[in-house]
Amino acid sequence: MSEAALAGRLEAIVRAAPGLMQVLATARELELSDWLVFSGAVYQPVLNHLTGRHSDYGLKDYDLGYFDAADVSYEAEDAVIRRVAEAFAPPLKDLVEVRNQARVHLWFEGKFGESYAPLSCTAEALGRFVSPLFAVGVRLEADDRLTIAAPFGLQDLFALRLRPNPMRPEVRGFSRIAASAVARWPELTVVN
Repeated sequence: MSEAALAGRLEAIVRAAPGLMQVLATARELELSDWLVFSGAVYQPVLNHLTGRHSDYGLKDYDLGYFDAADVSYEAEDAVIRRVAEAFAPPLKDLVEVRNQARVHLWFEGKFGESYAPLSCTAEALGRFVSPLFAVGVRLEADDRLTIAAPFGLQDLFALRLRPNPMRPEVRGFSRIAASAVARWPELTVVN
């Protein structure tokens, strides 16, 4: 299937996920700079659709990334975190996790033990995710169009293929992450 056809399928799945659409609509109203909802918030509804599960199955949170290089202090990010939390009612209030992608390089190595060069935009972060299957983000535009960011394309996601990011061939913890994903979606094929 072509990337355009897969993008159309992704859009239909995203639009059919009520929680995700609420997060996207609220995030749009917040007008954060260069924002995307990504990671499990996007790939999990697709996996659930493809495997016949409820759209929210396995969903732990909604990752909302934005990019503001003008102030990479924790205090500035914390102010955005609080503003985002105030925009959501329970249960979403506790499920939306927002991070300034312009400051990830400041804490990533300390948390994950891998160096992390500064990013130039939010979508660039997707290229550093553990697997191409996870590397997909979406944004709901003012005109209700859905922007899709997927630096590796959508083939792995729709093929239920979990493989290491080719740009990070020695990613730490891939086996553990793959085992966790397969425990939730045994239909996945892991390719090392």
